[in-house]
Amino acid sequence: MARIAVIGAGMGAMAAAARLAVAGHEVVVYERSGTFGGSVGRYTHEGFAFDTGPTLLHLPAVYRDLFVKTGKEPLERCVTLTQVDPASRHVFADGTAVSLPNATRAGVVAALDTALGGGAGAAWGAFLDRARDAWDRSRRPLLEEPLRADWQVLGRDPYPALRQRRLLRSARRADTVAEVGAWELPDPRLAALLDGYALSYGLDPLRAPAAAALLPYMEETFGSWYVQGGIRALAQAVHERCLARKVEFVLGAEVVRVVEKDGRAAGVELRDGTVAEADHVVLGARPHPGLVPGQTLWRDGDVTVRPRPGQEVVPGRFQVLLSLRGGRPADAVHRTLVHPADGAAEREAVFGGRLASRPTVTVLRPDDRSTRPDDAHEAVTLMATVAPHGAVDWTDPALRERCADTLIETAAAVVPGLRERLLHAEVRTPAETAADTGAEGGSVPPPALAGAGGTHLHPGNRTRLPGLHLAGGWSHPGGGLAHAGMSGALVAGLIVEGDGFRGSQ
Repeated sequence: MARIAVIGAGMGAMAAAARLAVAGHEVVVYERSGTFGGSVGRYTHEGFAFDTGPTLLHLPAVYRDLFVKTGKEPLERCVTLTQVDPASRHVFADGTAVSLPNATRAGVVAALDTALGGGAGAAWGAFLDRARDAWDRSRRPLLEEPLRADWQVLGRDPYPALRQRRLLRSARRADTVAEVGAWELPDPRLAALLDGYALSYGLDPLRAPAAAALLPYMEETFGSWYVQGGIRALAQAVHERCLARKVEFVLGAEVVRVVEKDGRAAGVELRDGTVAEADHVVLGARPHPGLVPGQTLWRDGDVTVRPRPGQEVVPGRFQVLLSLRGGRPADAVHRTLVHPADGAAEREAVFGGRLASRPTVTVLRPDDRSTRPDDAHEAVTLMATVAPHGAVDWTDPALRERCADTLIETAAAVVPGLRERLLHAEVRTPAETAADTGAEGGSVPPPALAGAGGTHLHPGNRTRLPGLHLAGGWSHPGGGLAHAGMSGALVAGLIVEGDGFRGSQ
């Protein structure tokens, strides 16, 4: 039995902790804040409750596998999962709207044809066929296996873009999300739909590789799922599974240094000077300078933490949590995206470190009684992707109020009588995310993507220091609930089975 110290209690870190404890190891989790879950938070106010991090679960198989591998109770006995149907409703600048059904490609194609006409459904369906090919080509090395030493092979884009002849230039393929939208999706509303997927994950469509087509493919193939009680209920279930497997949690304990002895990780030092010895250390947070004094975490040739070319800004999330009088209508859609007329201006603002005048606004209206005092009230969340704190001063009261008012004004077009129903509005910005989670600037890590020469990959779960491994959204395979869960499985496999571990079978 080995002693294992886990830094941070985010979803990836807890997934690793539970698996390692089941393997017979003594696991202690050190968390700087007073609670577990990392970015998966919950805000309550006078009987209303809201998720303050992720709001939907995609690829639930990741957490089903976690619960199967760590105990007798499957995931569905610990939380209640419901498919969100329609998965999303999209309202475009010209006033057209389309509701996309959950996890049915034929249904999505039919809905797009009906709402947009002109063969829109067929064009999107053909795009999904190519995205499926990219998924088949890259799924295992990108998501299910430790990052290979020859990670450069993932620098090739797996998306089979159509070859296009552009004016007098020679034929070439689309390299980015924006080019896929412009060249392969003839209806600009389809291009806006694709751009919206990229932006929601914090990716710039102008620079994200075409392989980002995996993101809509995953959502539309494996579905969108809501956890009753919010995603925080999922974090609670993972935490309880850790406790059941005798994982110890030490809250309010900030790790300032990984202790190195005889050329390997030997424990952690807390801010109060306490040193906890360990045989292995799992870092479930973004590495910061000084964590391993005088050393680098990376071996020569590794993927390292570095700005993406032209994308030094890693966005965060701006939320307005609305407590409303009046019940939720029976025909309300769980998730509605209101797309702006000028998506290019939004991209330029977000990735240029400015406030967009008209952002894409996601309106969330969960049908969940735990989110409201009674059926005569409704909890609604408004969300937009924004520049991180630091690029924008999200502590500025006037700026916060202006951005919140823009989101409320936009949402009023799809939530009738919104302003008249408003009882309370709570604003959460990247500044709050940074304070709660320790994430620099309140940035939210995007998922790893193949292509673009490997510039959208994340550091591997192994480091140059033996005994030190990385889990969570800032490591392979990147950000998002499912990806974090995968990182936990990879780290546990590497520690239990050693460097010969090749991923789940």
